[in-house]
Amino acid sequence: MEVIFIKDLKNQGKKGQVKKVKDGYAENFLIKNGYAVIKTKENLAKLERDNKAKEKEVAEKKATAEELKKKLDNVTLEFKVKTGEGDKVFGSISIKQIKEGLKEKGFSIEKNQIEVTNTISSLGFHNVNINLYPKVIAKIKVHVIK
Repeated sequence: MEVIFIKDLKNQGKKGQVKKVKDGYAENFLIKNGYAVIKTKENLAKLERDNKAKEKEVAEKKATAEELKKKLDNVTLEFKVKTGEGDKVFGSISIKQIKEGLKEKGFSIEKNQIEVTNTISSLGFHNVNINLYPKVIAKIKVHVIK
């Protein structure tokens, strides 16, 4: 019997996959527990509709991320810090401060999207990556002044 998986099942199949399995296993486990449905024309058509809707949603999210990237690439955040002898900065700029700075400029970015490669603990300009979507990374500048 051929079934269409509607949920992921470890070591058996992923959602949307069509697989041939034994009749008893399909009826007594997969279908009964809601992991799969019998492969029919109607169920295949529903799978196609779901896949097209998912592709459209992914494309829309990526387009939105690209738009946001264009806006963020021109953003420079300025932070005023206290310094000691030789312009040594006390402390560093945190991800939370960057998030708040972006929020003040009207951008809603989560902390886990902000990627700081080196600690921002010196005066001058620093680049910070914002992960908006897989393979869509915006780069903002952080300017630390005294």
